[in-house]
Amino acid sequence: MKTVIAVMLKELTDLMRDRKTVMLSLFMGPVLLPLLLLGVGHLAEKRATTQLESTLKLPVVGAQHAPNLVAYIGTHNIEVLPAPEDPDLEVREQNHDVILRIPEGYPDQWRRSEAAEVELIFDSTRRDTEIPLRRVRGVLQGYSATAGKLRLLSRGVDTQLDSAVLVTSRDLATPEARSSQFLAFMLPYFLILSAFLGGAAIVIDSTAGERERQSLEPLLATPAAREAIMSGKILASTVFGMISLVLLIVALKLTFVFAEGKLGGNLDTAAALGVLLVLVPMVLLGTCLLTLISASVKSVKEAQSYMSVLMLMPLIPTIVLMVNPVKDQLWQFTVPFLAQNQLIIRLVRGEAISVLEWSTYLGSSLAICGVLWVLAARLYHKEKLAISA
Repeated sequence: MKTVIAVMLKELTDLMRDRKTVMLSLFMGPVLLPLLLLGVGHLAEKRATTQLESTLKLPVVGAQHAPNLVAYIGTHNIEVLPAPEDPDLEVREQNHDVILRIPEGYPDQWRRSEAAEVELIFDSTRRDTEIPLRRVRGVLQGYSATAGKLRLLSRGVDTQLDSAVLVTSRDLATPEARSSQFLAFMLPYFLILSAFLGGAAIVIDSTAGERERQSLEPLLATPAAREAIMSGKILASTVFGMISLVLLIVALKLTFVFAEGKLGGNLDTAAALGVLLVLVPMVLLGTCLLTLISASVKSVKEAQSYMSVLMLMPLIPTIVLMVNPVKDQLWQFTVPFLAQNQLIIRLVRGEAISVLEWSTYLGSSLAICGVLWVLAARLYHKEKLAISA
């Protein structure tokens, strides 16, 4: 154990000599992530507020065929504009989000008490059309419901006869869950990435870097066990990664306090400690994996070439859950990155995590770290490790 502590202190001391690396590694995340969350959250809130409260400009093709409908639309903070020459081109070029087209057959269908057809022209691949489209659809549905009831009343029919079943709803989602849609995709990735690669600055240099500088061979030639030397380097990287992670979570908690609920979600002291507990195994997993990679490559440059791939790994569950949302199941807590993603989302949403789920996650994570440690230790016993390329 004394060897492990001695190697750890030696690696941390070496790292502290490079103040620029230390400052960038420790404070870049705690500064950038809050700014990113506040900036993106402000932009999203401003966009939604502007589109919901501002007057919506809606070009209408064939407005003369339904003057009452057009007049009704104008009473809902929607300004009716003249029809453009090419409605499809106007939407494609993003000059208008939504265009309403009223066909020539609308008056005849209306007089026959049929469902008169109207058409909404929009581009569903543009996310900025969601709110304007929802506003226009809501107005049209309101007009349709009002006109339909008037038709029934004019015929002496009870307006409730068209509703055989009255459906009510009770939403069990917590306020934190309803307001944390943005955080559910963004926050877990940045936290997992910061924990996973938090010790990269020291772990690559302590193995691949020392191998290049030919300072690793004298260290391995000492009577100390190679497992102890490697464990000291891993411990130093883990300590440095944990310091960076704690600073990040503290900055994140202050960001939630400063935002006063505008970001959505919740990060009280209990949730912050829970997130920290979730990410501790990820710090250890990242340092063990990077130690394994550093011990298998010939240079620092080669080791750093793996970073682009490693940075994508935490993004995989985010993309999978976005395309194919799945319900929480116990096996998910054994899968790296997916487990952390699900746990962080639940903590931010204010949902409880059972003892079995915690045990499954921590047990499987430590087991994976143990496997990586054994594989790295086997490489440390190979003589070619001390030989610089």
